[in-house]
Amino acid sequence: MASAAFPEAVLFDLDGTLIDSAPDLLAALDAVRADFGLPPSDHGQLREHVSRGAVGILAAGLPGWGALTEAERNNARDRLLDFYAGHCWVHSAPFEGIEALLERLRERGIHLGIVTNKISRFAEPVLEHAGWGGDFGCLVTGDRVERSKPDPEGVLAACRGLDAQPERTVFVGDDRRDVLAGAAAGVPTVVAAWGYIPKDERPGDWNADAVIDRPEELLAWLGAREAG
Repeated sequence: MASAAFPEAVLFDLDGTLIDSAPDLLAALDAVRADFGLPPSDHGQLREHVSRGAVGILAAGLPGWGALTEAERNNARDRLLDFYAGHCWVHSAPFEGIEALLERLRERGIHLGIVTNKISRFAEPVLEHAGWGGDFGCLVTGDRVERSKPDPEGVLAACRGLDAQPERTVFVGDDRRDVLAGAAAGVPTVVAAWGYIPKDERPGDWNADAVIDRPEELLAWLGAREAG
């Protein structure tokens, strides 16, 4: 059983928090660029756009995106998503330290869940490839809610799915929307600073309860809360 001070549950965002999916998402972008006769993109420059979804990736990584017709944009989006569906676990992997963190949380009897704007078509295969098919008590995806993050609907749904009180739950994510969703749900929030945070963003200004640089720091933060 989780201790009285430790949370009943910890929720995680997926891309940029648990999984480094940028290499495969940007490879899908490169497939679209190739259709336009363009060379591969600069993945280092575009990593921060990965959490913005297919349209955000294309807007940042496909020159002339704004000048395309609606049909051309839809075709490019479909091409990116179809390519990614068949290549979602080529170079993707859990971030360093995540596997150990999840094991430690499970050892403490803490329930684990995921709240992501990624749709089920992509989130479920990623979890299977990662070997986490049965490790999370709930998976709330963007197509399973009416309002995605930053709305709190998904966070509250995950709390219900895990039978955990929001105030006894923690939400970890690498995007301002995660913090906003968690705060609106009454859930303490932690920023995963190893994720896809834009260079011009300062996560310390997001009013999260904590900002951590490495996964193992979550355990130290939870321990400090328990001691306090």
